[in-house]
Amino acid sequence: MRTLIQLREQRGLKVDAIRAIHAKAATENRDLNDAEQSAFDTGKGEVERLEREIRNHEFLADAERRAEAEPVGERHNDMADIEVRYSPAKALAEYVENGRLTGAEAEWAAEHRSGRQGAIAMPVSAFMGETRALLTTSPAAGPGGNLVPTQQGALIDRVRPTLVTESLGATVLRGLTGNLDLPRVKDSGQAFWVPEHGNVTRSDMKFDKVSMGPKTVGAEYEVSRRMLLQATALEPILRADIAFLLRQALDAAAIQGGGTNEPVGILATPGLNVLPLGTNGGVLSIDTAADMIAAIDDDADGNRGFLITKAIRTAALKMKDGQGQPYGLATVFSNEPVRVSKALPSNLTKGTGTNLSAAIYGIWSDLIIGYWSSVDIVPNPYHADVASKGGLLLHAFLDADVATRHVENFVAVKDAKTA
Repeated sequence: MRTLIQLREQRGLKVDAIRAIHAKAATENRDLNDAEQSAFDTGKGEVERLEREIRNHEFLADAERRAEAEPVGERHNDMADIEVRYSPAKALAEYVENGRLTGAEAEWAAEHRSGRQGAIAMPVSAFMGETRALLTTSPAAGPGGNLVPTQQGALIDRVRPTLVTESLGATVLRGLTGNLDLPRVKDSGQAFWVPEHGNVTRSDMKFDKVSMGPKTVGAEYEVSRRMLLQATALEPILRADIAFLLRQALDAAAIQGGGTNEPVGILATPGLNVLPLGTNGGVLSIDTAADMIAAIDDDADGNRGFLITKAIRTAALKMKDGQGQPYGLATVFSNEPVRVSKALPSNLTKGTGTNLSAAIYGIWSDLIIGYWSSVDIVPNPYHADVASKGGLLLHAFLDADVATRHVENFVAVKDAKTA
């Protein structure tokens, strides 16, 4: 179906055409001949048909504007329903065409202010897969426990993880505003057996905190005019391409971030327990995996699992018993959950060894991923690179941070040979 702006452009062309017919006859000081009159009547009919179609579009647009004035809560008490119906392509097309949004996209924008002028606030879940929920469950911690105040957004918990770190059970906080401090029990008190009517020995708990604050990750790429006209093609581009860029950046930050302007990931967190593989020939084996599991306190509670590289997975699949039968991943990793990520380094160097892989085992619910913004999409049709082509530059921004709540609940190897 043609858009309102396309209909208006076509009407303008038709009006110009019949005006030219009339102007030619007027310049020659004569009436229209039969052929000109027929062309004029045909053009007039097409203009009238286009005007009727334009009026229909304008009526529907006005009806949607009136509907937008209704309180969001009366129509959709659950913002998750709006989030599921959100279309990035529709939002972008409407914004570029007339500078406003309608329907679910307008309802979302009304509840989620963009982080900058001229940007469209879009749900993170529209790009990062099918996560349409806010995870705010704080698992029981290891010795000493933990206290986690959670700033909740407007969504109900319904988790379908997308980031590999999320799929392992990372705790996700959405809808954050100011900087966030996560109080943490550093040392627990102690319980004592006492005689009848005896005094209990006093002990104290010690607290510290893990602090988080927004850090901005951005991406930019060019969309052609033809891509803009083909909304069905634009939707997967917006979802897949932007999702890939942001997911890649967030996973890398959560796993090994620590550079300029980046969050501090697990591998860069001070105090991380790193197991040496020198005594095992540098090969990540069944024994190494067992040692990694044993390095985490059995009393610590939460979602456990391994994060490995593709090279480690390949090597593990080739491991065989004395009869030449493959052990299989489940046996190698003691039936613990295993995820593979390209964000985990596989090109490390140690001594004379090269292309060494890292691996992480831990309680992933102690990895906190916080979101301070929706995905802000800034469309720019005026840049010199696209203005003369009729295209668009898309700038995507997301504010997030990562923190490891209990680094003692993670263990890593950084020098695993895979061949």
